[in-house]
Amino acid sequence: MLDASLKTQLKAYLEKVTQPIEIVASLDDSAKSAELNELLEEIAALSGRITLVRRDDDVRKLSFAINRVGSDIGVRFAGIPLGHEFTSLVLALLQVGGHPSKAAADVIEQVQNLDGDYRFETYFSLSCQNCPDVVQALNLMSVLNPKIRHVAIDGALYQDEVEARQVMSVPTVYLNGEVFDQGRMSLEQILAKLDTGATRREAEKIKAKEAFDVLVVGGGPAGAAAAIYAARKGIRTGVAAERFGGQVLDTMAIENFISVPYTEGPKLGAALEQHVKEYGVDVMNLQRATKLLPASESASGLVEVQLENGATLKSKTVILSTGARWRQMGVPGEDDYRNKGVAYCPHCDGPLFKGKRVAVIGGGNSGVEAAIDLAGIVAHVTLVEFDGKLRADEVLQRKLRSLPNVDVIVSAQSTEVLGDGQKVTGLVYKNRTDGVMHSLALEGIFVQIGLLPNTEWLKGTLELSPRGEIIIDDRGQTSLPGVFAAGDATTVPYKQIVIAMGAGSTAALSAFDHLIRSPLASAKPEAAIAA
Repeated sequence: MLDASLKTQLKAYLEKVTQPIEIVASLDDSAKSAELNELLEEIAALSGRITLVRRDDDVRKLSFAINRVGSDIGVRFAGIPLGHEFTSLVLALLQVGGHPSKAAADVIEQVQNLDGDYRFETYFSLSCQNCPDVVQALNLMSVLNPKIRHVAIDGALYQDEVEARQVMSVPTVYLNGEVFDQGRMSLEQILAKLDTGATRREAEKIKAKEAFDVLVVGGGPAGAAAAIYAARKGIRTGVAAERFGGQVLDTMAIENFISVPYTEGPKLGAALEQHVKEYGVDVMNLQRATKLLPASESASGLVEVQLENGATLKSKTVILSTGARWRQMGVPGEDDYRNKGVAYCPHCDGPLFKGKRVAVIGGGNSGVEAAIDLAGIVAHVTLVEFDGKLRADEVLQRKLRSLPNVDVIVSAQSTEVLGDGQKVTGLVYKNRTDGVMHSLALEGIFVQIGLLPNTEWLKGTLELSPRGEIIIDDRGQTSLPGVFAAGDATTVPYKQIVIAMGAGSTAALSAFDHLIRSPLASAKPEAAIAA
């Protein structure tokens, strides 16, 4: 099952295992069980510290546990963790086998101090780029704290459970039999939900921080580039981000990042954060900004950024790089059936709709690409476009037209999402040519209609465009002195990763230039490190 190159790499990783591991398989006579057994036999053969045994006593017959011999430490997978989850499998083997985690010491201590019994179940799909973060975080928690147990379940192989629990979005996490959360979550985010005092403690730490020379709000490509360029000038730099990596984390394939023929969003997001931290930048994750107070209005004479947790950050200059989020249809029923048939990530949630009828809303590149991907999984795709024609690149349109299970409807205005109280059952749309209303019987709706800037919290503070974008000049300067902006939240055209990075760099250099020309500046030109 594993090719020779992958076996060689895995064998090298498994040399880091210091504690004996027992893989306990629960199988049946199916072809998938034979496939899983083959994988586990190959893994066990690569290390003398790993033993494979079979005990068909788990309720999920296509599953296996990874246990540390002589202890209560272990994790379980229900399915065959290949694809995006192969890394989760390797990490589980290493961590159960005694190899230390790279998580921060205070985070590890926080996990170990959790009291109570926690039984987590995570439904994932092998094509979901958001799922591994959740699976790996919960696996690590179960290794660090024996009161925490976790099983990662491939929803595509356990359709009966998916149907019974009405799971229509991955990752979906259950805690002690009840829905805990859905969507991408970091270890820190999970801890924040479990440890109710964590937010208060973090707010107190932030309040005690000294003022920054440059404070970056947002941790996507623009924010990361801004932080690196500022830190290289030798000045005190901080980043407050709701989630480091931003929307990049929700991107499946990246094939236009110059000099890198192919990468994936989560991998790029992790690389961005690592690069930023190499410069000693103070990264404050899980922080949502709620208000910007200009220097002219603050008691400190500095720009202030108030956070949702009640803390306030002060800085001589601020760079806003809050990015954008998926635009919603804004029709009745959409919010009611979010994650119950209404989805925004075809790569993540597509496998849960195998053999079903779905719609894709949006005829741009994202919408057409989603329809093409889904056509290989679902029974039928209807692409619904508001305009009179598709706007996607012609090469994508040709591919779409070649698919036998795809219909395209143009000049269609979506007006309502229908459901039975539990899940989506259809979509209502109006023909914009003749005004006639139509209904489509569906089980899933994938929305792909562009982006909205994350700037609501800035209204009334600085100048925004009619679309809500931060208005900037060619230096990244906003309408407020000392406040700069970059990336998808701004009026810069063409929302692309490489453009956001360039804009972030420009904003940082402009902020530094502002500092050295300001009478309050502590930074001296001769102290600058060449960019």
